[in-house]
Amino acid sequence: MLALAVPVVGFNEMFAHLLGYHLPDAEWVWWVSPVLGTVIYAWGGWPFLTGALSEVRSRKPGMMLLIGLAITVAFVASWGATLHLIDHELNFWWELALLVVIMLLGHWIEMRSLAQTTSALDSLAALLPDEAEKIDGGQVVKVAPADLAVGDLVIVRPGSAVPADGRIVDGSASMDESMVTGESKTVRRQVGDSVVAGTVATDSGLRVEVTATGEDTALAGIQKLVSDAQASSSRAQRIADVAAAWLFWFALGAAAITAVVWSVLGLPDTAVVRTITVLVIACPHALGLAIPLVVSIATERAARGGVLIKDRLALESMRTVDAVLFDKTGTLTKGEPTVTGIEPVGGRTDDEVLALAAAAEADSEHPLARAIIGAAKERNLDVPSARDFSSSPAVGVKATVGGTVVEVGGPYLLEQRHLGELPVAEQWRSEGAIILHVLADGEVIGALRLADEIRPESRDAVDALHAAGAQVVMITGDAQAVADTVAAELGIDRVFAGVRPEDKAAKVAELQGEGRKVAMVGDGVNDAPALAQADVGIAIGAGTDVAIGSAGVILASSDPRSVLSVIDLSRASYRKMKQNLWWAAGYNLISVPLAAGVLAPIGFVLPMSIGAILMSASTVVVALNAQLLRRLDLRPETSTGTFLNRTVPNHPTSADRGTTEIRKDTVSP
Repeated sequence: MLALAVPVVGFNEMFAHLLGYHLPDAEWVWWVSPVLGTVIYAWGGWPFLTGALSEVRSRKPGMMLLIGLAITVAFVASWGATLHLIDHELNFWWELALLVVIMLLGHWIEMRSLAQTTSALDSLAALLPDEAEKIDGGQVVKVAPADLAVGDLVIVRPGSAVPADGRIVDGSASMDESMVTGESKTVRRQVGDSVVAGTVATDSGLRVEVTATGEDTALAGIQKLVSDAQASSSRAQRIADVAAAWLFWFALGAAAITAVVWSVLGLPDTAVVRTITVLVIACPHALGLAIPLVVSIATERAARGGVLIKDRLALESMRTVDAVLFDKTGTLTKGEPTVTGIEPVGGRTDDEVLALAAAAEADSEHPLARAIIGAAKERNLDVPSARDFSSSPAVGVKATVGGTVVEVGGPYLLEQRHLGELPVAEQWRSEGAIILHVLADGEVIGALRLADEIRPESRDAVDALHAAGAQVVMITGDAQAVADTVAAELGIDRVFAGVRPEDKAAKVAELQGEGRKVAMVGDGVNDAPALAQADVGIAIGAGTDVAIGSAGVILASSDPRSVLSVIDLSRASYRKMKQNLWWAAGYNLISVPLAAGVLAPIGFVLPMSIGAILMSASTVVVALNAQLLRRLDLRPETSTGTFLNRTVPNHPTSADRGTTEIRKDTVSP
């Protein structure tokens, strides 16, 4: 198009006169601008003309109709001057050529900016390998990931990406899961663990059984969320659409007034020039780009940082949140018991008590047993082997370890042996901890304190939310003592304890009744009503599908500090929206009167070509300003969990699960 515009401008008599050079004295020179100008109008102006027609049909006038009017008036006037039907000074071929070229340039910049925002989807799709190595009848065959089926066994070599969601059946590897969680640190995965399509085995190979393919994979879920969010509307977008419609009528009215005033003054030629300039400079291109580009970039930026926006309104509302309500288990805590204290007696050491307890619990599958065994592994203890293992519901476990009968249990075990609790037990119980005593040959040798371990990053999240001016509230089905202990350690402002699952939404409404804007953060099925009730529902990505379906924002990691990322993104996006709206609308309010010629009495007249340049310049400014959002870093320092990991069980509190699943040997009579 630029190649056609150069001869149109260069061989135009008005432009030559303006710059003071002479054109060849040949008849064909006279027809270069009209012929090529017509091609430019029909070809280069086609996107704007069809867009204008579409706006007329939908009865939603906007920027395309303004552009179409401007270039059509310039085209008709230029042909009129060329055929000597009107004054020759209304020959606008060179202005028309520059106008269309500049418009297309601005349109190209707009499309390029929008294309960059959708590159997140393309880059997510590119995470899948081109082919997968499937084990078929003992042979390794290469197939496309799309051809895999649930139950297939695939090989993932070191440095390669997982072709589909699956479960590791052989091997272990450090997995790069940054594309899902936003965490740069690798996570160790081993036999039995789930892996997500697109994650990379960095150091060793794996054999993976496929559990989900195609649209059922976590990666496809992320793509759909990003796509839906970018396609959804928002309050700010509706404001921008209304503003663009009003601007159309403003520009049309200004153009009509301009034409009438200049005609009344006896300058009909100037009236045409000024009217066209008003129509050109008032094109709300920048206004149409102001909001969609900001939200698209914000959505894409969030996805790369492990924050998935399902609903643009949720992102928009997050900046006004002044109370963040956290579900305790699985959000502020890890959702599983951990050994948090050891009290040895009888000359025993912490390590001796823990090693004997781990030996006795070695054959148990109970969560408390896994916690004890895990604590021994963390301390690198030499756990002796045990035999004659037995387990008694509501009592505990018993095993023989090197000739010593070791028992681990709660109050019922002590009651059967006519033994008393250690003095520290009362203090631990007041803090809401689970207490197990360890016996050796019928004598108490120590006690273990178990509790739901608080995430190390939770304190940072609470402190940061306080610094951001938000009240932090915790809600849980656990007893008041347990809740108060966690709240005191984290510095939480308010606690709702002993809340039944069906009553959580009512607590959210209670906060809203106090005039607060509430963000609810949860991960369980019982959190879904509360997530839906909150002004902004935020689901932890490792949680259940029901919770995720009820939330407007999903954190791909289980790091509560990611809530701050959402607030930062919301506030930064809102700032950019305001800046772009003020620039786009303010530019038009100032430039339209100049284009109409209000300063003509003092000798200033804005040329139509300069008007086109200014219009496109406003689009460039808006686009560049929105691009600054890409500098926002949303990744938390640490992250755990995987997005939509459906094979990982949820870990609700004991109160949420019901007492039937509580280990009976920990309950006082």
